[in-house]
Amino acid sequence: MNHPHLRRLAVAVAAAAVLPLALTACSSSDSKDSAAGSAPDKSASASASTGDSVSSDQPFGPACSSVPQDGAGSFDGMAQDPVATAASNNPDLATLVTAVKAAGLVDTLNNAENITVFAPTNEAFAKVPKADLEKLLADKEQLTKVLTYHVVGEKIAPKQLPNGSFATLEKSKLTTSGSDMTYTVNDSAKIVCGNVRTANATVYIVDSVLMPPM
Repeated sequence: MNHPHLRRLAVAVAAAAVLPLALTACSSSDSKDSAAGSAPDKSASASASTGDSVSSDQPFGPACSSVPQDGAGSFDGMAQDPVATAASNNPDLATLVTAVKAAGLVDTLNNAENITVFAPTNEAFAKVPKADLEKLLADKEQLTKVLTYHVVGEKIAPKQLPNGSFATLEKSKLTTSGSDMTYTVNDSAKIVCGNVRTANATVYIVDSVLMPPM
């Protein structure tokens, strides 16, 4: 082993044997560091996807489950049409649509921009005594007054509902209150499916017809 060539060969062999072990250890360490570093990012991403900004954009309320999953009457379908047309594709709003047509308000609602509509369900209209409802539908002036009281000239976000007061197209005000996605209008009508988007309006479906102040 005193020959210089043999000494150099022995050193080279020893180095070659050590190098893979060093690379393996380094690779393992880098892999662990990388995994450890990626974990917080993944968690942060998951946290962001479930944040308030996501949930607040979605429809909410117990009656939302009855909305069709697809087609013109679905949430995606209604978002493509102006509000009166969108309502006509939702079977739960058939009486409201009949009233809007009787009042001649279809074009008015469809052509308006950035409005909010509190839309009574068929069951809401059914709470009104039949004789009173028939009288209302036959009186265009009074019907227009009642229906425009359900419309606010701005888009109302869910975060505005807990303690809200809004001017309606009828010129009177309505109020909203509640918390945790449970809200009422004028301390009486419950929002049963809220934050429904149409092409020109935000819709809050309610379980009672709102009556303007006398």
